[in-house]
Amino acid sequence: MKVIFTGLTTVESNPGKTILDIAREGALALPPWTVAAHKDNRAISLSTRITEDCTLEPVTMHSIEGRRIYQKSVSLALVKAFYDVFPGKRIQLLHSIAKGIYCRVFIGRLLQPEDIDLLHTRMAEIIAGDLPFEEELLPREEALDYFSKNNFMDKLELLKLTNLDTIRLTKLGDIREIRYFPPLPSTSWLHAWDLVLHGEGLILRYPETTDPSSLPLFEVQNKLFSILTEDSQWSKILEITNVSELNRAIGNRSISEVIKIAEGLHEKKIGEIADAIAKRMPAIKFILIAGPSTAGKTTFSKRLAIQLRVNGIKTANISTDDYFLPREETPRLPNGDYNFEDITALDLDLFNQHLEELYAGKPVMIPKFNFTTGRASPEKANRLELPKEMPVIIEGIHCLNDQLSHAIRRENKYLIYISALTQLNIDDTNRIPTTDNRLVRRIVRDSLFRNYSALETLRRWPVVRAGEEKNIFPYQEQADIMFNSAQIYELAVLKNFALPQLVQIPHTEPEYGEARRLATFLTSFLGIDTDGIPPTSILREFIGHSSFDY
Repeated sequence: MKVIFTGLTTVESNPGKTILDIAREGALALPPWTVAAHKDNRAISLSTRITEDCTLEPVTMHSIEGRRIYQKSVSLALVKAFYDVFPGKRIQLLHSIAKGIYCRVFIGRLLQPEDIDLLHTRMAEIIAGDLPFEEELLPREEALDYFSKNNFMDKLELLKLTNLDTIRLTKLGDIREIRYFPPLPSTSWLHAWDLVLHGEGLILRYPETTDPSSLPLFEVQNKLFSILTEDSQWSKILEITNVSELNRAIGNRSISEVIKIAEGLHEKKIGEIADAIAKRMPAIKFILIAGPSTAGKTTFSKRLAIQLRVNGIKTANISTDDYFLPREETPRLPNGDYNFEDITALDLDLFNQHLEELYAGKPVMIPKFNFTTGRASPEKANRLELPKEMPVIIEGIHCLNDQLSHAIRRENKYLIYISALTQLNIDDTNRIPTTDNRLVRRIVRDSLFRNYSALETLRRWPVVRAGEEKNIFPYQEQADIMFNSAQIYELAVLKNFALPQLVQIPHTEPEYGEARRLATFLTSFLGIDTDGIPPTSILREFIGHSSFDY
């Protein structure tokens, strides 16, 4: 049997040996921080036995996929430690925060520092014990019986809706988990982790892609944690915290009321933000709205303008996109592509000059950028002059970066951070990453309105994410307030648009594994049609038929 390791060499081996054994036979040194391998563009465990000629490509922790594989394995080690220390109790892995995962526990009382010590000790024992992460393929009824006997009702209800004959699981000791990622070979591969008491729960920490060797600096994100805590309360109001509970609402036809309440909560929050701005008038002259791709910034800004109007405040609008430098002056990425995500792609001098003039009550000619020609069209510039108490709403990815509006004093700005912070879990211990929610939104929007296929969107996504990590996330805690644009029901709607496209991506494409992963978790949802979604919903920005013009 011939096994080709991409970027390394070819190894001759007997069928039935694991990837690790084959690499050792060939005296191959896998790249540092290798955690899995791609076979036919799908990630598989290094413990997988190879039975035929194939090409393997190492997956390292320097990639998002590699980090997720490590994260899922270290999470399962925590789950086992928790059930060993607190048998019969409950743990939920919820939000990504402070470069870790926030976990909520239900032990009948508040979590104490000594509880963290017990969990840390037990988890360290599990890791030192070098327990294997075993991949299992159980008959459906056997898997259902396991989750029923162990009272994992969230997983049981989820699997009941599937029509699979067999269920893929990962086993660690006496704990089984539905498998969405291939696991590490064993617990001894978990070289860096920590547990930190936070709020009423704990944060599980693990390395970042930039430096897989150690834990990043721990920085508390109080504003982000506050909005995530608020959204957890919204989930309780809606009585939906996971996919099976959402599916139940869809199945018993109560989803219409869920949609109405969820949209009402959004409207209430936007109204509260408008009220907060009104209380600081007339000092506030510029309302700056930032957020990552597909956060819903455009619809949010339009709804905020309406709520401010209810408060008797008229607004004007400026788009930072109209201040792009001419194409020939745009910075480039290392591969030669234009880097439109960087703040230096904007004409910051002109932008700040206009802000100063508007603040002083002077008229300015706002440029109109032509993305076809790659420069502003002078004949389409718009004259803007602000009455004394009229603020300007500005939205763009750099709006929380003081460099963008450095000419204006902080007390004259109101900063808003918006993102789709998914408050829904697949089940207690399988999260839906916020980035997945936004990626599915982008796949749908790009296909409906930008003539991009799902494959093209997946190809562009790593560059988008890199831009967000550099230009948006480091500034989010500087916001005066945060808004979560995710709707608890939205993935059941987006599924109907995204799933048919994802399943068309052939296995020969490098993006196949990511497409298959997204398709797998979307099949967990029962679908919702679009009839009951209000025309003012942020979701309409991505599926169409909004009452707003874009």
